[in-house]
Amino acid sequence: MDKKETPRQQKINTVLQQEVATLLQKAIRAGNVKNLLLSVTKVHVTSDLSIARIYLSIFPVNGAKAYLDGLIANSFQLRHDLAQRMKNQLRRIPDLQFFLDDSLDYIEKIDHELKEGTNPLTHPEILASRQKK
Repeated sequence: MDKKETPRQQKINTVLQQEVATLLQKAIRAGNVKNLLLSVTKVHVTSDLSIARIYLSIFPVNGAKAYLDGLIANSFQLRHDLAQRMKNQLRRIPDLQFFLDDSLDYIEKIDHELKEGTNPLTHPEILASRQKK
């Protein structure tokens, strides 16, 4: 984020991260989904608390897009479940936007290039540019 987050935003980010992670883990267990590791890496709430950007790390990576699309399609249900859990903490639950967090893949690529002997700092064209969301 460009602006510094307020202490209230930081608290809401932390609580949302914990609650969304809990709800997603329960949904994975209830759906008997095997071989899926999903973690909520970070949450950013806008200053007016209307939108929460939720960044997810999903393993295995080859099916991550499909899982993300499923989450986006069912975000209204997740938001409803979140409202039930957090009704005493927040008046209004923000709209949920989900994004894939590719930072671990990016770090792995940098590490691989360093082990190969090429320096990504002197040869920035080696690494694909990342879009900030």
